[in-house]
Amino acid sequence: MENHLLLSVLLGIAVLLVLILKFRIHAFIALLIGSIVVGLVAGLDAQQIIGTVQNGMGGTLGFVATVVGLGAIFGGILEASGGAKTIADFMISKFGLNRAPLAMVISGFLIAIPVFFDVAFIILVPMIYALQRKTGKSLLLYAIPLLAGLAITHAFIPPTPGPIAVADIIGVDLGWVILMGFLAGIPTALIAGLVFGKYISKKIFVAAPDEIKDDGEHRLPHIAETLAIIGLPIVLILTNTIFSASSLGKANPQIQNFIALIGHPFSALIIANMLAWYFFGIRKGFSKAQLMKISTKSLTPAGTIILLTGAGGVFKQVLTDTGAGELLATSLSNAGIPILGFAFISAAIVRIVQGSSTVAMITAAGLVAPLLSGSEFNSIELACIVIAIASGASIFSQVNDSGFWLVGQYLGISEKQTFRSWTVMTTILAFVGLITVSVVYWIV
Repeated sequence: MENHLLLSVLLGIAVLLVLILKFRIHAFIALLIGSIVVGLVAGLDAQQIIGTVQNGMGGTLGFVATVVGLGAIFGGILEASGGAKTIADFMISKFGLNRAPLAMVISGFLIAIPVFFDVAFIILVPMIYALQRKTGKSLLLYAIPLLAGLAITHAFIPPTPGPIAVADIIGVDLGWVILMGFLAGIPTALIAGLVFGKYISKKIFVAAPDEIKDDGEHRLPHIAETLAIIGLPIVLILTNTIFSASSLGKANPQIQNFIALIGHPFSALIIANMLAWYFFGIRKGFSKAQLMKISTKSLTPAGTIILLTGAGGVFKQVLTDTGAGELLATSLSNAGIPILGFAFISAAIVRIVQGSSTVAMITAAGLVAPLLSGSEFNSIELACIVIAIASGASIFSQVNDSGFWLVGQYLGISEKQTFRSWTVMTTILAFVGLITVSVVYWIV
């Protein structure tokens, strides 16, 4: 029976990867087919399989769809208003040219909170071109820190879609994931971004492409309001997490109820969206029709992520309903593999084989979640597991990852140079993230 369940999981993963890699089937459909294969091989009947698909999809999307949708609209308005460039310009003015790489790390770290990785990078490319032309140093000196900051926040810190999906599948409060993401992200950004960026820029000289010019963003919002509005939902979510866990919250139920309302990710992002709509939109000269168009356009990529997350929830549910998850937990325990190691390795394998970090995170979360059922893990430990998955899903970006080609194209470097710079950076990022979060995990 145990071998039968293990075979079902292996076949399900094999089908998932073959559909994505060989037949180029969309990951949403591939995840659903892989889940059905696991159910069939494990012995579920037709009605049980259909019920599992419905329960897994519905149970996951109730939270994730709302948060990802709100986050996408917020990021879309910030992008259109030029808020991302405002942050980068401010950082350069404060840190100066000599410390511009540090300014790029911080800019990327902040901007990727509300804005998708690829969009944020494209917005800020003219900034690093300008820096290279001013200093004459390799473009990688500024590009690698920026990319590290963007990639770390995109993987580690909600409300970006990946960590939201993993946190929901595993069942941990977003506030703890935000705290752990910042804690693990800061040293990771410094090592993968600044230290490695300085090293690789001495090995590979890259000049800014002459044919691409700074397009000159207009109607830029003020830095203070930009940082305040980006930071508000994070502050509200963290306040709710800390207050609800403290004795102060238990002693003041009315205050706790109010903070629980405004500090829930739904409410916090609604508030942020309303502020962005006015301060980044109406006050900067955008019409209501333009804002509606921006909001609608921003939901297009969000729809794909939402459906992928739902399919990942189905994969988790079928592992739970078949008992395969419990078997994996037992096998993991018998093999002596720590839970953080399993989380990292499972995400890394999927990432390397099929390319998408989001698919890797969701698939790994589906594998890990059943292992946590009935176990005594506290909120900090669960948040550490989320970051371990995110670290593994960030490793070794290569030719099957769209980010690999995006970076190479905009930096004007060859595939070999992209491997030596971007791919190595993502690998350093993954291992430093795992090491950092492992230290926290074993301390608590």
